[in-house]
Amino acid sequence: MTQVLARKWRPRTFAELVGQEHVVRALENALTQQRLHHAYLFTGTRGVGKTTLARIIARALNCESGVTATPCGRCAACVEIDTGRFVDLIELDAASNTQVDNMRELLESALYAPTAGRYKVYLIDEVHMLSRSAFNAMLKTLEEPPQHVKFILATTDPQKIPVTVLSRCLQFNLKQIPQQQIRDRLQRVLEAENVRYEAAALPMLARAAQGSLRDALSLLDQAIAHGGGSVGQESVRAMLGVVGHDHLHAILGALAKRDGAALVAQAARMEALSLSFDSALQDLASLLHRLALAQAVPDAIADDDPDRTALEELAKQFSPEDLQLDYQIAIQGRGDLGLAPDERAGFTMTLLRMLAFAPAVQEDSAPAPQRAAPSRQSAGAAPAAPAPESKKNPANSGWQELIGDLGLTGMARMLAQHCELVARDAARIELKLAQAHQHLLDGPYQDRLKAALEQRLGGRIRVVIQLADSAGASPAAVADRDRQQRQEQAIAAIEQDPFVRELVENFDARIVGSSIKPAQ
Repeated sequence: MTQVLARKWRPRTFAELVGQEHVVRALENALTQQRLHHAYLFTGTRGVGKTTLARIIARALNCESGVTATPCGRCAACVEIDTGRFVDLIELDAASNTQVDNMRELLESALYAPTAGRYKVYLIDEVHMLSRSAFNAMLKTLEEPPQHVKFILATTDPQKIPVTVLSRCLQFNLKQIPQQQIRDRLQRVLEAENVRYEAAALPMLARAAQGSLRDALSLLDQAIAHGGGSVGQESVRAMLGVVGHDHLHAILGALAKRDGAALVAQAARMEALSLSFDSALQDLASLLHRLALAQAVPDAIADDDPDRTALEELAKQFSPEDLQLDYQIAIQGRGDLGLAPDERAGFTMTLLRMLAFAPAVQEDSAPAPQRAAPSRQSAGAAPAAPAPESKKNPANSGWQELIGDLGLTGMARMLAQHCELVARDAARIELKLAQAHQHLLDGPYQDRLKAALEQRLGGRIRVVIQLADSAGASPAAVADRDRQQRQEQAIAAIEQDPFVRELVENFDARIVGSSIKPAQ
């Protein structure tokens, strides 16, 4: 029976491990210098090498040639660990053995000396799934471990592990494996397996694996089966539902021409081909990033890049501001895809959002401080009722109303709420902030406020914030006064209520003002 690639090509030495050089270096040094810890914790997403690394350590500790960073791979201990038959390597899946009784049984066996090896190695996978009582049972052994016992814990969610356990482990965080390294590994596997392949198919598999080499090898197995024994670009594209460059270039071409009908038609064609809209937005964001690079740092696109000419031509059709905004819309749209009525609707709305914020066609002599929606004729849509005046031109809106449209959160929103509008025109907004809120003038908060204003108002805006005495006109001050007024009205209403007054007068009751909340 043919062994699946993920198992056949599982690394058996530190040298074969891909993408975890920082962890490998530390462990090799510890083994070489015989500075061994009694408990190791490996954290990271699935398929990055946590369990593989644990088994390599088990071999390094029990190789018949001695404790070494380079186990021989030929002795009985090394071979039995590889095949899962080594009696002193005890593996426990915490997801299915969460109870304290399982842990107590395991820890009782730890008291006995190894049967065949130098160390008893306990590998507990998904350790965060253990119950609280099971963790407590483990804690005593971690505090005073026998000399012949090593614990290796692995988890995808270290936040759920008690701090008392974490503090007794040597912790290593395994990173997601870069796409380039995954692609190189897949190429090596295909060449060793004598499987025909097209080089252009490998980046698609590497990207779909999302940092997991195990997932990449599983996808490669699937691709070989799908392609009838070979790995071809179109076969992999069909298997993954990956969006081709022709679709993405058509989308950007329609955006450049402000052709809404073409955008909607392109989305329909992609749905007919069963292409993944999530992947489409991911790849569209990646393409927009490359276009921004082609504009700002042309040398970042290699001369031998087959897409260089196409990227340069597309980059000429967009301003740097457009690319930045469209990139942000693509990223946001991908996050909102699961909330849409269906994926096609979410994808189409994302494209139409890019179209809505595209620059309006203006006379050459006229300034263009605003990003306005294109005409209905250019978007291929039916005429609609005019928007309210405050929505059509945010410069006719008040500061408080404008803040509500910015979508700011956190400290940037607090900065906006505590500012008072001093003056405003098409290119400049002057604000003032009370000295008491000076801490809000941190650079990143101002940058986020400025970026949100430029996106909402549709052009470059100079934002000036000066520290000055407050006139009590900031949205936060107005809201505070409103809350205070509603609170006073609520207290007055309670105090004047006949039933409450009867309770106070006849039963010596007392009104606690802090317990009264105005009706929302």
